[in-house]
Formats: sequence, structure tokens, C-alpha cells
Amino acid sequence: MNKSSQDPAILEKLELLEAKFNAMGQDLSSYLDGLLYADYLTYWDYIHLDTLLSLQTPRTPFPDEQIFITYHQITELYFKLILAEMSQISAMDRPNEKEFLMRLQRVNRYFQHLAHSFDIMVEGMEPSQFLKFRMSLLPASGFQSAQYRLIEIQACPLINLVHISQREKLAKASVEEQYEQIYWKFGATELATGKKTLTLNQFEKKYSESFIQTAKNYLSSNIGYLYEIHYSNTNLSDKIKHALREFDVLANINWPLSHYKSAVRYLQKDPEDIAATGGTNWQKYLPPRFQKVMFFPKLWAEAETSEWGKAWVVKEVFNQ
Repeated sequence: MNKSSQDPAILEKLELLEAKFNAMGQDLSSYLDGLLYADYLTYWDYIHLDTLLSLQTPRTPFPDEQIFITYHQITELYFKLILAEMSQISAMDRPNEKEFLMRLQRVNRYFQHLAHSFDIMVEGMEPSQFLKFRMSLLPASGFQSAQYRLIEIQACPLINLVHISQREKLAKASVEEQYEQIYWKFGATELATGKKTLTLNQFEKKYSESFIQTAKNYLSSNIGYLYEIHYSNTNLSDKIKHALREFDVLANINWPLSHYKSAVRYLQKDPEDIAATGGTNWQKYLPPRFQKVMFFPKLWAEAETSEWGKAWVVKEVFNQ
């Protein structure tokens, strides 16, 4: 086949490719050889399906442990997607307003799916199986999700995550001082002694340094800061404000209360029994009304703040 009989569109693409590879000092012909001899890509190779399906390794013979592992792995993948969107917003000197809103809406869709899917954990396992295999997983806990903590840190100034009893006192404190009083540490203390649990000690040892560094890196690029600086008075402010409020509700009300609903189903015991086993005080940690954690507190009225989480309870518990 001579050159004149070839598809002009293909010739144009070859010329563009040749220019591209020449600019990098590379030989296009060698890359075309590689393309010629390479196998076609398959779905299972592209997503590493065999590897993915091999990552569920139960520690007990109870079948429902497979559900427990798989769901938590799915959750972490959604957290990865959320962080990818948040990081793209924060990487821009001045995020385009429409892109800012679009990426926030993506974050919210991921959280909506997570919150709605938690019935897999609430209703999807036999309590008798769960209570048996869960004991073999101690002291591991979903509390130790580093990606979720990074979502919090990248969402707002660290002071908004400080325990409510310490926020006013530490408003101008260093990142290190604020981190020591971050709210979730109060949810991993033993009921009997008030000491840090092994769960918390493990978590801090592995991640505290990176959490503190992330908080410093995002001082002027967290989502709340970018909104305040760039968009609070723009034409899109109402739409962005709505998306930020939805993010706050999904991450700080719906998600923790979905966990609370599951914990009540599977773990509810008398306080004396929990204290005797060195358990954590999840009853005081998970309900939003105790923590009053809000990524964007300026977007909420005082009445809304005082009843933080109440609407979820009315709907989910009392079906009203």
C-alpha cells in the first residue's frame, strides 16, 4: 500500500506522534513495534481483578466475616476517591468556581453512597456470627481509618476538629497543640481507667506525624479556607454553600450515626460490661450531638448547631 492510498487521518496522527516523540528524543518506530507486539488489554488485567479478589482473608471460619472485610475495603476505596477530589481543589491557586462546585458535588455523591450502603453492616450480618469473629480482630477498629482522618484535616482548619471543650482555649494554639486535643482521641479511651486504648496508641504511633504535617500543609488550602477566601461572596456562593452544608451533614452526621446504628445493633452492652473488657466509649464518641464537629461552622445558625444530628435521629430512629 503506497502512502497516497492511506487514510489521511491516520497519516496526520502518525505525524503528530512523530513530532511528539522527536521532541523527547525518542524513536517513534520503536514504540510502534511495542504496540504491534503487545497483547490487547483485558478488563481483568486492567483492574487487577484476581489480586483484588484475593485481598479478603478472614481470620475465622464464620462466613459473615467476608462481608465485614469486603465492606470496609469498599469504604476505603470511596475515601480514596473523596481525597482525590479534595486534593484537586486544594492544588489550585484559585479553583475555578464551577470546578470547585463540581468536585464538592462528587465528594457528596461518594458520601451519600457510603451512608446509604451502611445497611450492609447494620442488617447484613448475623449478630451471633459478628460477635464471635469480631473478638478475633481486636484491637483493630474502623476508628483507625487514616483516610477518613485525612478527609477531616483537608476539609477545614484543625481547630474545628478540636474537642468542643477545648476549642475556645486553643483557638490560636499551634497545630501540634490542637492535634493533641482532636475530638476523636476522646473516643478511644478505656471506660474503666480513662487511659488511651491500644487501638489509639497504635494509630498515633503510625499516623500522628503525617496527620500533623498534613494539617500544616493545608493551613491555607483546606476546603473551608478556600471557600472563605475566594467564594463566600460570589454569584455561586449559594450553590457552593449548599454543597458545603451537605458535605458537613454527610460526613459529620449521617456517616457517624450510620456507624452508631450498627454499633447499637451489635455491641450494645451495659456500661459495666464494656468497662470490664477495656472497651472504648463509642456511645459518647459517635453521636454528633456530643462532639459538635462541623467542618464549616459559620454556615450554620445557632439553632441548627444546638440540634446537630437531631434530624437524623428523628428520621432513622423514630421514622418521622
